Amino acid sequence: MWSHLDANMHMRHSAYADFAAQARIEALDELGLDLKTFQRLHIGPILFREETKYLREVSINEQLTVTTALTGSRKDGSRWAIRHEIFKADGVKAAVIVVEGAWIDTLKRKLAALPEDLAEHFNQIPKSADFVEL
Repeated sequence: MWSHLDANMHMRHSAYADFAAQARIEALDELGLDLKTFQRLHIGPILFREETKYLREVSINEQLTVTTALTGSRKDGSRWAIRHEIFKADGVKAAVIVVEGAWIDTLKRKLAALPEDLAEHFNQIPKSADFVEL
């Protein structure tokens, strides 16, 4: 999209993070961890770290695919790491985004754990080949 471009006429750095964030929200939503559930429980995901490796330039109107894989998690899902890979339409990998996060109680503004049933859902995110228990 036009709004994703920078002065060099390729996708701006922060757009990669936006695509990864959207992919995470969609993956959570598919598992029943949607925004309404988060609002009801006063819990939300937060990031401690986000790292992007840019591999190929992305230009305007290119079709992209974003994958989501859980690379690490505690059994209770309270801490986690996710890797996103962004691919161009020709299958070339354009970027790798790695995030590490947890859950926050949005009222207390303190770290929180997911209820046990939702933690089970969270741990159904596809795991990477290099998945480790945290």
